[in-house]
Amino acid sequence: MERRAKTLAKIIAISGKGGVGKTSIAALIIKVLLKDKGKKILAIDGDPAVGFSMALGLNVTKTLDDVRNEVIAAAKSGEKEAKAALLQRINYEVLDAMVEENGFAFLAIGRPESKGCYCKINEYLKDIIADLEPNFDYIVIDGEAGIEQINRRVMERVTHLLMVSDASQKGIGVVKTVHTVAQKAMMFDKAGLLFNRLRSEQEIKNSDIEPLSLLGCLLENEAIRTADIQGNSILGIPDDDTVQRLQNILMKFLN
Repeated sequence: MERRAKTLAKIIAISGKGGVGKTSIAALIIKVLLKDKGKKILAIDGDPAVGFSMALGLNVTKTLDDVRNEVIAAAKSGEKEAKAALLQRINYEVLDAMVEENGFAFLAIGRPESKGCYCKINEYLKDIIADLEPNFDYIVIDGEAGIEQINRRVMERVTHLLMVSDASQKGIGVVKTVHTVAQKAMMFDKAGLLFNRLRSEQEIKNSDIEPLSLLGCLLENEAIRTADIQGNSILGIPDDDTVQRLQNILMKFLN
């Protein structure tokens, strides 16, 4: 049973098998949300490859992993700070790592944790991200294939879990597993499956997606493919049928 999260912002976590276009979907969601003028949007890249920034046309010079490592290095060098001072320092560094451009804010999580237990610092980072939450109307998280990384390193709750798959049985199997794990590992209001990169909707006609709820389908898109190949921002593609389809899907999913 899906557990309900109480929060001000609508927090959308995107997950699925690698190669199904999660990052492109995340960037398209930002493009659609930007049409809602006056809304504040935070994009979070939870993938160590930091591909979300390229899809949004951003240049990232500092990640939350950099912040974490700076604090760890200071601790190892013998610098001791009171908890309040440490939190203030991390908070400043997180704000310094935030990119604000094109009508939204952006944070990159960075590489996976290095060896060693620094759970307290990880908790501080999660607390600071949670403190940022009331400042935004939407938070969009482009995550890795699993949901554990979002739960461990970013947030313990999301409002909307968006699982992306292609037509393959492997892709569908991954999102089913993600959904099962997420029910135990984190809180969320709603979850749904979005098929992406289909040649036609007939490809998923006989697919067994139970117990997932189907949100809709997006077909192969040449403009997105070209933007990916050329390393251009997906925000710049035309408002074509794919964008309109996603907008309609989001209107139903987020309300």
